[in-house]
Amino acid sequence: MTQHRPWRGVLVATALPLNDDLSVNYDRYAEHCAWLVDNGCDGVVPNGSLGEYQVLTPEERTRVVETAVAAIGGERVMPGVAAYGSAESRRWAEQAGEAGCRAVMLLPPNAYRADERSVLAHYAEVARSGLPVVAYNNPIDTKVDLVPELLARLHGEGHIQGVKEFSGDVRRAYRIAELAPELDLLIGADDVLLELAVAGAKGWVAGYPNALPRASVELYRAAVDGDLDTALPLYRQLHPLLRWDSRVEFVQAIKLSMDIVGRHGGPCRPPRATLLPGQEAAVRAATEKAVAAGLA
Repeated sequence: MTQHRPWRGVLVATALPLNDDLSVNYDRYAEHCAWLVDNGCDGVVPNGSLGEYQVLTPEERTRVVETAVAAIGGERVMPGVAAYGSAESRRWAEQAGEAGCRAVMLLPPNAYRADERSVLAHYAEVARSGLPVVAYNNPIDTKVDLVPELLARLHGEGHIQGVKEFSGDVRRAYRIAELAPELDLLIGADDVLLELAVAGAKGWVAGYPNALPRASVELYRAAVDGDLDTALPLYRQLHPLLRWDSRVEFVQAIKLSMDIVGRHGGPCRPPRATLLPGQEAAVRAATEKAVAAGLA
């Protein structure tokens, strides 16, 4: 854990354990956060897409952050603060600060396709909370693309300190490094981990460590150290699972893998539906193969 840049290392975008009645199981969530850190992860990112933040009440969202902080300490917790409006995102950032967190992760405006001026104003407003902001570039879901030139401007104006890059275009890593060398690049999609680690990423906002933390951390550390003899075979073994992080069914897939390895994944809230039989079979087979290989 890098104290002044707490977003560095492996930060798990935590899945949120729900009970059969779809209420949040906070005790299980606290235990899960502690288990991840005990298994080598550097911290957690609650209230991201994988944490189903869009379908949580404000009270639930607040308590999720407080639960994570109580379990592992605020310096290890970087909540997602995405919301429809900048004022609401800023309020979530302020709540994170009050809870003891040291940084937040922020999508661009996601209620509509925002232009560049709106994106700049959005990040400027949330930065006024006083916490460092890590941008989250997910043009697939938000329809707003934080291209390297825009990221460089956001960083240059002091609005962001890092970016979770989920575009899937690994070429951007080199352009970002040229335009904003002090901006920390974080791996944003599990299935481009090796490519972005080799390109100089400083962290990984990760999905599959929810189920396979030790193997995932080993892969990340080897990749950023340039130890391809270790990283490449492990990446090949894990990739049939890692690629689910970039599919629309990623929450269901990761929760299923958690169930298979003996963690509590459990159900998702609507409108997320259960996996189709073929999808479930594919995730189950890939997870059981990873378990058989000693990766769980």
